[in-house]
Amino acid sequence: MSDLFTKTQRQLQNEFNTGPLADRIVDAVVTEELADGQADFIHSRDMFYLATVDETGFPSCSYKGGSTGFVRVLDPQTLVFPNYDGNGMFMSMGNIEAQAKVGLLFIDFERPQRMRLRGTARCLRSGPLFDSYPGASLVVSVHVNHVWVNCPRYVHRMQPIEPSPYLPDEQGNATIALWKRVDLLQDVLSEADQAAAQALGLITIEAYEESVAQGRLT
Repeated sequence: MSDLFTKTQRQLQNEFNTGPLADRIVDAVVTEELADGQADFIHSRDMFYLATVDETGFPSCSYKGGSTGFVRVLDPQTLVFPNYDGNGMFMSMGNIEAQAKVGLLFIDFERPQRMRLRGTARCLRSGPLFDSYPGASLVVSVHVNHVWVNCPRYVHRMQPIEPSPYLPDEQGNATIALWKRVDLLQDVLSEADQAAAQALGLITIEAYEESVAQGRLT
């Protein structure tokens, strides 16, 4: 696992005298493929955090949520997940297209437990895997380079209340995002989104911000 740490990371390990500890942890827990138990842990999750980096070196961290099991482990070195309708910025997906390198963090807030994974990714626009995720704009395939279980001592114990009402159903249909009903955005939305927004009723940006502040999702 000599490729796990960069020169600067090693410098900090030397500064704080943690090099031997870091190497021991790597030897003990870091692998280049997913074990069965780690795959089961991923399949039990309904969210994870995705880290990517753009062409200029700026990182981006994104929350990805779906139904339980929306991230699938296909084999010990491959997993896939969908990219659902977002705000149209495509920052994470654009970074994957440009740089391919990704980091994933899976957390169980109830136990707590967490696992880190990093690898190289590509975006799929067609094929059986893409078709298996109704409602996805892209499907990301990740080749696993390193995976390890992280100490959960700073993970706050929390419990989920309910799934997001915006998840696509089995046919790929989903409720339009609340922000897409904001009146000043209508001229830059697709015709389908405009029609859906009109059917539910347009709102002002102030009304949207008030809903978000009070935790109202719809």
